Amino acid sequence: QVQLVESGGGLVQAGDSLRLSCAASGRTFSGLGMGWFRQAPGAEREFVSAISWRGDSTYYADFVKGRFTIARDNAKNTVYLQMNSLKPEDTAVYYCARFRGGAWYYSASYDSWGQGTQVTVSS
Repeated sequence: QVQLVESGGGLVQAGDSLRLSCAASGRTFSGLGMGWFRQAPGAEREFVSAISWRGDSTYYADFVKGRFTIARDNAKNTVYLQMNSLKPEDTAVYYCARFRGGAWYYSASYDSWGQGTQVTVSS
């Protein structure tokens, strides 16, 4: 089993940037794809981005393309989500998760989840 811990969230203004980190422990996540999801109050959890285990394939939801960048450092067992040009509608709890197979954008394709980190963007 892998344990995932997100960090880097916070309160920022529209147009600012944040970089989220997801640190894995318990079992190296090399060989495993990873993803980021988010959940706003009263909304369903939604796919944000994902990355293959080598980092050579990345996937993004349409609403973050051109603004967010996913990356990973397998030597550090860490996945990152660089978020630029943040908007108030990006406000949510952001979760990282381990991909187990299937469609990248389905939450059911992931098993281990972190506890989430809050991102709040003020207008």
